Amino acid sequence: MLEVTTLASEKLVEYMQVNNISSSLRVALMQGGCSGPSLGLALDEEKATDELFAKEKLTFLIAKDLLEQCGSITVDYADAGSRSGFTITSANPLPNVGGGCSSGSCGSGGCGC
Repeated sequence: MLEVTTLASEKLVEYMQVNNISSSLRVALMQGGCSGPSLGLALDEEKATDELFAKEKLTFLIAKDLLEQCGSITVDYADAGSRSGFTITSANPLPNVGGGCSSGSCGSGGCGC
């Protein structure tokens, strides 16, 4: 299941229109360095292994296996001045796909940051 808040939808539609983008938006697992993986948005084309969600004037794609692992996913927008941006959260913990620091810290180069 995918929930997109009203504010997130408005901001995404606005961005897509201003930049003349008609692509689908993929919710994907992104490498996160020391903080581990996180969910993010990317422009992409539909694949056979995707679940498709039409929300307002937007089309979202999520790989079926990622959706099964994450459970419900929420796309929101935090309006916080210079720190504004999209947040993508899931009901379940994100799958561990590597990343993180095995020794040292990011500041010391422990994970290649």
